[in-house]
Amino acid sequence: MKLDPRHLEILAAIVEAGGLTEGAVLLGKSQPSVSRSVSLLEDRVGEPLFQPTRRPLQPTELGLALAQEGQRILDAGRQASRLVNEYRQGLAGAIRVAGTPIFMDGVISSVIAEFQAEHPSIRIDQSYGYPTELLSKISGEALDVAILPIRPADVADEFEFRQILPGRNVIACRAGHPLARKKTVKLEDITDYSWIAPPANSPLFRDLRNTLDGIGVRDLKISFTGGSLSAVVNVLTGSDSLTVLPFSVVFMMQRQKTLTALPIKIGDPDRHLGCVTLSGRHMSASTHRLLEFIERKFEMLDRLICDA
Repeated sequence: MKLDPRHLEILAAIVEAGGLTEGAVLLGKSQPSVSRSVSLLEDRVGEPLFQPTRRPLQPTELGLALAQEGQRILDAGRQASRLVNEYRQGLAGAIRVAGTPIFMDGVISSVIAEFQAEHPSIRIDQSYGYPTELLSKISGEALDVAILPIRPADVADEFEFRQILPGRNVIACRAGHPLARKKTVKLEDITDYSWIAPPANSPLFRDLRNTLDGIGVRDLKISFTGGSLSAVVNVLTGSDSLTVLPFSVVFMMQRQKTLTALPIKIGDPDRHLGCVTLSGRHMSASTHRLLEFIERKFEMLDRLICDA
């Protein structure tokens, strides 16, 4: 025998609320429609579902058993409603985020951790890449948000770019580096040290090359090339090598007393860190919430960096 799940749900609501009228209010239905549904269910099963002449309503043994089945349907409906509301409010969902390795590991990951501490029902699927690859994924809707350093002029009309931090690079070294202990550091002081280089296809490698050319270092001695921030930091902290890193990354490491920046002014890149999304594409509420969170956190970080 097949029973209408809606009738079982109505029966469960009546039993839970304690009466026809109360059950109708719980479901947002009229009392007559609820009463008709109970009559239809009783006709279908051929047995009474409530004790006759008993007030308040008392379910029969069969009525109580069917109400327990209906309770699962009622609970599932409530859970589904909660899920829909959470998605609409941006409190649940999955967001695909990618960015360049140095920024993702050095700055963005801690921001994502704070975001998920506040919104544990939102899943972040994070990956790495460089601008050309990530913009292609955004265009193909294989990615929701790309966080990367880019020249605003290079952002095509199909994308929306939200700048979160101006570009600024520094020469970085370990906190106890000999140059970090000097009161004054001159350009010729850095020529005796080897350098750590990012991958040759990364924007930061071009920054390193341009920086050294700009300060007159022609004979570049590279001791290590690494793609991940952890690899770069491990080599920096275990040697006297130098490298060029975004100041925001070094600033975070300074707070951990791991890295420091030498007081040598170098040219800032013409790229700025920002969030890239696809213009005109429907964006989930959770993605909106993440973008707003990132913007707030980086506004605070920018103020701290300016005061440093």
